Amino acid sequence: MKRSTSKGVMNNGFNREIDWELRPGGMLVQKRDTGDSSSGTMIKIKVSHGSYHHDITVPAQSTFGDLKRVLAHETGLQPKEQRLLFRGKEKEDEECLHMAGVKDMSKVILLEDPASKERKLEEMQRNQCVMKAYEAVANVRAEVDKLSEKVVALEATVRGGTKVEDKEFVVLTESLMVQLLKLDSTEADGEAKVQRRIEVRRVQSLVDTLDNLKARNSNPFSNSKDVVSVATRWETFELGVGSLCAPTPLQSSTKITQDWEVFD
Repeated sequence: MKRSTSKGVMNNGFNREIDWELRPGGMLVQKRDTGDSSSGTMIKIKVSHGSYHHDITVPAQSTFGDLKRVLAHETGLQPKEQRLLFRGKEKEDEECLHMAGVKDMSKVILLEDPASKERKLEEMQRNQCVMKAYEAVANVRAEVDKLSEKVVALEATVRGGTKVEDKEFVVLTESLMVQLLKLDSTEADGEAKVQRRIEVRRVQSLVDTLDNLKARNSNPFSNSKDVVSVATRWETFELGVGSLCAPTPLQSSTKITQDWEVFD
């Protein structure tokens, strides 16, 4: 056998060129193939993922990280979300398949990283809460649409001069308040929260309209110009506090004495 520091030729009935490498311990051994992992012998690996099974074909010189990238297309799990077990031990991304003993038709177990699984579960729960809030707001909107039509019809009746029973205002107002309570009990974030706020303002506006219509209905001969607004006004002094006491009466300038004039 002829040997050199890098290459050698072995004459054992076949002429082939052999690459050698020097190990840290000083032993000269046949050099491992460090070329492109996409070249060379292909092996089929059976990957078990829960109730699913995947047959993955990769180069024998691949790493477990390479295998994860292939599995990402098959399972939808990103490489960082995967844990690969072979012979009961978890393997690191940089470990080579052939060095770990993975051969053709070997079995590898794929598990989803617990932290990643928990994050996905939390995200799923958030999405469910958002959808639930959207649905709740949509249901209230549909009910308010119906009540709004009744308010418009009632407004037309009152403005037309027709007397309406007070209970109609009371019933509509109570129905609107029920919807307002539903909105108040709905937990929402993001866009769903914006939609809830819009409906709250809409309900409040309808309630105000009913209050004004009720006041007008009680005096059908009045119009908007005859409405008198009564407000409490306080006199403001330098300290900014209104006077709660009656003003002290001014003293009379007439002085009363007990001097009497005596007549004859």
